[in-house]
Amino acid sequence: MKIVFFGLTISSSWGNGHATLLRGLFKALAACGHRITFFERDVPYYAAHRDLIESPHLELHLYNDWSDIVATARKAVAEADVAVVTSYCPDGIEATDLVAASNVDLRVFYDLDTPVTLEALQNGEQLTYIGPRKLVDFDLVLSYTGGAALTALRDQLGARRVVPLFGSVDPDIHHPACSLSGYQADLSYLGTYADDRQQALDELFIQVARRLPEKRFIVGGSKYPIDFPWRQNIWYVQHVAPSAHAAFFCSSPLTLNITRGAMARMGYCPSGRLFEAAACGVAIVSDDWLGLDTFFQPGSEIIVARNTEDVIAAMQLSPDELAKIAEAGRERVLTSHTAAHRAAELERIFDEALSVPALANYKQMVAEA
Repeated sequence: MKIVFFGLTISSSWGNGHATLLRGLFKALAACGHRITFFERDVPYYAAHRDLIESPHLELHLYNDWSDIVATARKAVAEADVAVVTSYCPDGIEATDLVAASNVDLRVFYDLDTPVTLEALQNGEQLTYIGPRKLVDFDLVLSYTGGAALTALRDQLGARRVVPLFGSVDPDIHHPACSLSGYQADLSYLGTYADDRQQALDELFIQVARRLPEKRFIVGGSKYPIDFPWRQNIWYVQHVAPSAHAAFFCSSPLTLNITRGAMARMGYCPSGRLFEAAACGVAIVSDDWLGLDTFFQPGSEIIVARNTEDVIAAMQLSPDELAKIAEAGRERVLTSHTAAHRAAELERIFDEALSVPALANYKQMVAEA
């Protein structure tokens, strides 16, 4: 298939979870013979932290204004089998209009931020990537989140066919690696700053550092404010590129995962960092949320923490106990959650959607109108 994407960014992993995930997925799809084209608005904050200029796995179009690229985009969609618009695409509404007016075989919306989308909708906020017609113009809606989110996408946004496509990891990028002295700590945390993670981060990380002043802690990620409650035993790395994730994770015996508030409340929404850290062979202690046991077995493949004491208890486990959990977590990822697994799932999803009689009838009605 030839697949065209209109998305947030593929060229920069700075401050977002889209780029690393999509790079792995596109690489796996390309290995199956599919051709990927990606349209990305060239914005200053991603341009300043660009860590991918070109890739053998996709054709990348960077543009300054939608009007500059619309003709190229229209031609690409006309030649494609599938056209996909993702959440947080800066020109998502315009891209949706273009895709809806095309004769592409399959029109897809991929919400990589479903809980955030639904919560914003409930709060009456204006979404920049979903227009007044909501999702009715798409043949298929993919959701990074499962569970109740799938019903909400149908009921609240008019999605006609909804299927989950969860996160994944590229094991060629995320794998056991040598630790680096600049990253070494007793507990690590990798994640962009977000207000709706701060309460959990305070309880599961900062308070742990306060209680264990003799231990070393490290945070990696962008957008942390000046008034963040740093402590003397917490070190900070402003940006950890995907190529350095393995060294970052492997420099600590235990790493913390914290899910964004909207994602945790919705459930069935695993952070990409979960799969990445597990693929690196590091034991994970994670906040608790509905559906976590769908992806990892608590107690044997991952440690679940509900408060400060739970994290302290996890840090007190022996090296052998942590190594056993880390090994089991890595095995689970390699057998269930790689980019190759998700690419195979996406192939099946596309094939099933293209074969649905209702879709064929709908296309015929449009053609005759």
